[in-house]
Amino acid sequence: MSELSEHLRRLRKDAGIVARATLEAGDRRRLDVLRQLVRSRENLRHVPLAAPAGEEIAPGVRYVEESFHYEAEATTVVPWIDGGSVDRRRLLCFDTETTGLAGGVGTRAFMIGVGSWTAQTLTVRQIYLTTTGGEAAMLQTFAGWLQPDTILVSYNGKSYDVPLLKGRLRLNRIDHRLAELPHIDWLHPTRRAYRGTFENCKLSTMEREVLNIVREDDLPGAQAPAAWLAYLRGESSRNLARVLDHNRQDIITLMRLGDHLSRQLVRSSQPATPWKCV
Repeated sequence: MSELSEHLRRLRKDAGIVARATLEAGDRRRLDVLRQLVRSRENLRHVPLAAPAGEEIAPGVRYVEESFHYEAEATTVVPWIDGGSVDRRRLLCFDTETTGLAGGVGTRAFMIGVGSWTAQTLTVRQIYLTTTGGEAAMLQTFAGWLQPDTILVSYNGKSYDVPLLKGRLRLNRIDHRLAELPHIDWLHPTRRAYRGTFENCKLSTMEREVLNIVREDDLPGAQAPAAWLAYLRGESSRNLARVLDHNRQDIITLMRLGDHLSRQLVRSSQPATPWKCV
């Protein structure tokens, strides 16, 4: 029996097989570390991802709302629009986050944010897609926010956001008022006021240089499509939440920029109607 055991031991040695008892202490430690890494990886597969923000208002569509105290100097804003002031409550600031900047039929908005006033309260409402199949319901919700007396407010919205939304609304056969509502695009008066003063007239530049707003842990808008697509692939919703934060701050900045430009106009001696609705 001992001869057989010795023969088997020699065969194992020739084959490079080492018995567990003969492993050196360093080898055992390395094996233990590897086993721990494998167990950790297995455990990660069972960690639930954070739930997306907001409440589901339709299959594939979630809604987020936040209100802020907003000290307005008056109940009216944007003097001399088409010859007279307007009630602040008519203004609806809006901004979209889209799957790309190239435009075309393949580009869609996966998030729409709007801001509106009630007394001294600014309310930001946001809707976004958690599946591509929710697009029609999201657009229908946005169309319902457009009232007959609404005045749209955006930053480069006339050239980008509105044409994109019109196209998607048309593809989904949804009636809307986008074509008939007056629209103030703050990009154009901003360029007239600050062209040549700063490196560019992007909203982020105006936010930093004119309004003295500094964002913390902001996800750049260019990274928003990747964050949304990553969420659709089953990854964490953390960066999608950062897109929501970015979109919300864009709307708040848009509001504040409008107030700044209006105050600037009031202090100037310019007559006429510089913020003409079209």
